[in-house]
Amino acid sequence: QVQLVESGGGLVQPGGSLRLSCAASRRTFLTHAIGWFRQAPGKEREFVAAINYNGGSTPFADSVKGRFSISRDYANMAYLEMDSLKPEDTAVYYCAADPSGEATTDIRRYSTWGQGTQVTVSS
Repeated sequence: QVQLVESGGGLVQPGGSLRLSCAASRRTFLTHAIGWFRQAPGKEREFVAAINYNGGSTPFADSVKGRFSISRDYANMAYLEMDSLKPEDTAVYYCAADPSGEATTDIRRYSTWGQGTQVTVSS
């Protein structure tokens, strides 16, 4: 089973940038789609971005379009580049894997999750 570990979170000022990383434990990662989700205190977990197994499809939530980008390598890493951060981006960010390989916004399709990394945007 694929296992995922996020890193790169932290405290950043509004307008700043962060790059989150998601490391997978097995090469089966290559056949999985990777999604990024986030959960703010008192709110449901929500979709942020996803990338399919070959990097050819990358849907984004409307709230992050034009500010966030997603990428992956062909080893075991996926990334979420976050620019022009806003206080409302504050949340725990999770990466997740969908064995179908197709990028989707549907949280139910993701069967493996990381432990999350905290992102705080504040002055």
